[in-house]
Amino acid sequence: MEQYCHQCPRECRVDRDAKGAGYCGMPNEIYVSRCAPHMWEEPPISGTRGSGTLFFTGCNLRCVFCQNAIISRERKGKAVDEKQLKQMIFSLVDLGVHNINLVTPTHYTDNLVRILEDIKSQLSIPVVWNSSGYESVASLQRLEGLVDVYLPDFKYISRDLSSAYSGAPDYAEVASLALQEMYRQVGDPLFDSHGLITKGLIVRHLVLPGCRRDSIAVVKHLSAILPKDGFKLSLMRQYTPEFAKHTPYKNLHRRVTDFEYSSVVEEALRLGLDGYTQGKDSATVKFTPDF
Repeated sequence: MEQYCHQCPRECRVDRDAKGAGYCGMPNEIYVSRCAPHMWEEPPISGTRGSGTLFFTGCNLRCVFCQNAIISRERKGKAVDEKQLKQMIFSLVDLGVHNINLVTPTHYTDNLVRILEDIKSQLSIPVVWNSSGYESVASLQRLEGLVDVYLPDFKYISRDLSSAYSGAPDYAEVASLALQEMYRQVGDPLFDSHGLITKGLIVRHLVLPGCRRDSIAVVKHLSAILPKDGFKLSLMRQYTPEFAKHTPYKNLHRRVTDFEYSSVVEEALRLGLDGYTQGKDSATVKFTPDF
């Protein structure tokens, strides 16, 4: 590993081994804020026994509406070494979870590659890479054969929105290349006899209030850059304004309307995309884990 961090598109090149912190806010030391079965992922991931989630502290985006801001922007959680993280993974396996779900893992790619290279052959369940989609293709290439299911976001097409809300004006360009690399690695989605995903790509998009046109543009873009049968689209309606009350963006101070969400779903159906939707009751803080 080179001394200076270049694991994500920010290319901070900070010496995180010396306890420095990049844009993600984290040193190389691994911080885990939650390790537990999680029942609130997409049905083929959570199943009946839950997804074995490891929520990592820090993030290479700073979304102004982040529901996990307490861990994405603050150095919360438990510091662990690679041996301890392996033990945590196997503790989840022992609980009977359907998969190992690495949440916001991008800034720990170096560590996770080493860990997965060591234990992947011992795992009988899939490994899920659950990220913002703002990924370096070079880093993703190191994960080939180690990750079974990619679960990225695709947040925006608009440079104005991605700049204002996530500090990443190049988000769409970077995420497009990342998703195409993910698909190259895992191919079309595969499911077992219980309907659980064993390999493939599920792309999430959170519909934001006042951003209906951009969400429709996202759906069109995804259908253009990926095979229609090559991924499942998860259209999320869980946006809650409680996490964005501090922002100057007035549209983010309310929930998504029926019209906004249904317009995006209708576009996905028109394009022949398959996947998952959420009901209005998902837009509540009660689904945010207790960190």
